[in-house]
Amino acid sequence: MSDALSDDGSVNQDDSQEDVMTPAELIAKLEEAWLNEKFSPELQENKSEVVECVMEQLTHMEENLQRVKKGDAKACIHRMEIDRIRFVLSSYLRSRLQKIEKFFPHVLEKEKSRGEGDPSLLSPEEFAFAKEYYANTETYLKAVALKRMPPNLQTMDMLKAVPEPCLDSFVFLRVKERQENILVEPETDDQREYVVDLEEGSQHLMRYRTIAPLVSSGAVQLI
Repeated sequence: MSDALSDDGSVNQDDSQEDVMTPAELIAKLEEAWLNEKFSPELQENKSEVVECVMEQLTHMEENLQRVKKGDAKACIHRMEIDRIRFVLSSYLRSRLQKIEKFFPHVLEKEKSRGEGDPSLLSPEEFAFAKEYYANTETYLKAVALKRMPPNLQTMDMLKAVPEPCLDSFVFLRVKERQENILVEPETDDQREYVVDLEEGSQHLMRYRTIAPLVSSGAVQLI
């Protein structure tokens, strides 16, 4: 992990790069990842670098808070901000774990089939959790049900047994970068597919499947 806090609290994204992320920009990145994870029907790409940097930033803020005199109004404001960031971070990680538990065979299959160089869907810790959850679920089902079934019914395909994320659900989004020629699929049989342009700053209600690549690229933000 190359991300680290600089002496002034800013975040170095890479020692070989000159770009530096300020604490405010880091928190904005976390909030963006949180909202996308919260409102998308499927698990998003993991943001472990952002999570680790935010945890380091929280430690830095706690240390600064210790130097503030008791009774100072700044201490109360800083404490509320620390609590707010902790809530967002906890909610983000909780949302990811809930999706892993709900769609675990599909999550593992997608992680297994991703191409070399593609971003990882799971952090190492999440991957270990998903595999353990899969193994425990399989063991439990065999112990309480499958072993009592006829021999030809004692196996189960988890990919078929566990529902997939519903990518056809609708989501609200805000456009961060103008997009042209977005193909929108028809809602009914008597409609035709059509193309729309998404203007920067505009808000829309659209099928998630249509804009999923734009969420991944950061061109749109779920709200």
